[in-house]
Amino acid sequence: MKTGIFVGSFNPFTIGHDSIVRRALPLFDRLVIGVVGDNVHKPDMPSAEERMQVIRNLYADDKRIEVKPYHGLAMDFAKAEGAQYIVKGVRSVSDFEYEQWQADFNRRLGGIETILLYTEPELASISSSALRELEHFGVDVTPFLPQKKL
Repeated sequence: MKTGIFVGSFNPFTIGHDSIVRRALPLFDRLVIGVVGDNVHKPDMPSAEERMQVIRNLYADDKRIEVKPYHGLAMDFAKAEGAQYIVKGVRSVSDFEYEQWQADFNRRLGGIETILLYTEPELASISSSALRELEHFGVDVTPFLPQKKL
């Protein structure tokens, strides 16, 4: 069984994240979305359980997708899940450079390969931190959050 993981804090889970999940899914038999556990350095962040529930609701009809909390290194989470791949989204050159050195360590230390999916151009400006800032100023960010397909 080919398993991949897609990890992040997902605060919030955006249409950009959803795009990565939907584009990665055909590559795997199983995709585990790992949600960073509660972080004491970010006390305003919703709990991991709240963030996981949003994602579980979104993909409730797809049995290939699992949503789990994780702590520590992504490569350790990948090993614990029996995953051979870590899926990452890349929006910019700076994202690429950061993900490149992470991928090197994940491969060297954990034997885990990284698959980079480039963001669709129309989604390149969307990030969780940008949405949090917009929301802080009273902007409705609903158009940037995935909606469950009926």
